[in-house]
Amino acid sequence: MTVKVPKDKTIDNTLAIFKDGYNFIPKRVQNHHLDVYETRVLGEKVALLSGIEGAKLFYDTSRMNRKNALPKRVLKTLFGEDAIQTMDGDAHTHRKLLFMSLMTPDALQELYEITTKNWARFTKKWSSMKKVTLYDESRELLCRTACEWAGIPLEEKEVKKRTRDLSNMIDGFSAVGPKHIESRRARKRSEDWMEDLILQVRQGKLEAEKGKAIHEMAMHKDLEGQPLDARMAAIEVLNVIRPLVAISKFIAFGGVALHEYPETQTRVSLDDEYLFRFAQEVRRYFPFVPFLGARVDHDFTWQQYPFKKDQLVLIDIYGINHDPKIWGNPDQFNPERFIDWDGGLFDLIPQGGGGYYKGHRCPGEWPTIEVLQASFRYITKHLGYDVPKQDYSYSLKKMPSLPKSGFIISNVHFKN
Repeated sequence: MTVKVPKDKTIDNTLAIFKDGYNFIPKRVQNHHLDVYETRVLGEKVALLSGIEGAKLFYDTSRMNRKNALPKRVLKTLFGEDAIQTMDGDAHTHRKLLFMSLMTPDALQELYEITTKNWARFTKKWSSMKKVTLYDESRELLCRTACEWAGIPLEEKEVKKRTRDLSNMIDGFSAVGPKHIESRRARKRSEDWMEDLILQVRQGKLEAEKGKAIHEMAMHKDLEGQPLDARMAAIEVLNVIRPLVAISKFIAFGGVALHEYPETQTRVSLDDEYLFRFAQEVRRYFPFVPFLGARVDHDFTWQQYPFKKDQLVLIDIYGINHDPKIWGNPDQFNPERFIDWDGGLFDLIPQGGGGYYKGHRCPGEWPTIEVLQASFRYITKHLGYDVPKQDYSYSLKKMPSLPKSGFIISNVHFKN
């Protein structure tokens, strides 16, 4: 039986993205039998994909590429122009191996320890404060953590500035008006800062430890054996530290989860396997990335839909993490769902799907999990606090989303 591929009947649905937010793709695709749906955005015909099969197609590098898939407004704020997220083929694989070389077991263990150390440092600071907004404070905590892990010198007087710029790069990519303009300015300031450090490393004016991100990016050579342009190396270092600052959103959401589900706290503090499952459920359950884009490499037909060369395709990141066909009771927070999880590459995709080494899955996923585990373990084992009355609900229309209060705690003190 032939099933007609569903499509929007309106002329353009650009405004619907801002109206529907994270539910822009789920409300369309998940109401039908197919994993593809056609719409129009900025006058362009766009294919929306969801489900495991949709994710497999989206991350099939023989059918999809990243050239011109991301809007300039995203490149000029969040990722940086010509960065790894825009690459394909051998050049992408070569650059991806550079990022993955940073993710050794020893390096990840060091990241866990740096994170824990900074939680202890900030607990001491917070103990003298009347109230603490976890989101705001964890951004600075993670900026310090990211820079130390990456080998980046960070003077005390510049911590708040760098934290603010990295945060603005994250929050302003989907904004309009002054907030977006400031996001672009933050991107330029950050690239200027990092490019200067890259040049100092290359000139021997700044000592950089081998294996650290700043050293590896500064000394990396492309497929032709040429060093990366200093600006490009700076952009890729930022693509190591910026995602770690973005985890502050997961920290705030995790604080909400620990408060709303107090029965999880003891197990998170004592059980390593449960700690991992809890961190994964925070990543699955709460909104982070709404969707990602690619371009069709060549004409082909899939699920009776004719994909055309260079057509824009969007994958439903949030919707797949909440797909009832994949996750039983997806709108219920339940870490136990990961007891029998097989580590699929196309079902849990808060930071992208597919393979790590040759695909487009975010290389920062492993550091994300380490930071979350270190943070949630510390919070439940060593951080004492009260939770005053507040609004920690969040909107699925705002991208990226966040608890409205940022999750406020008070009477902070060391526990045990």
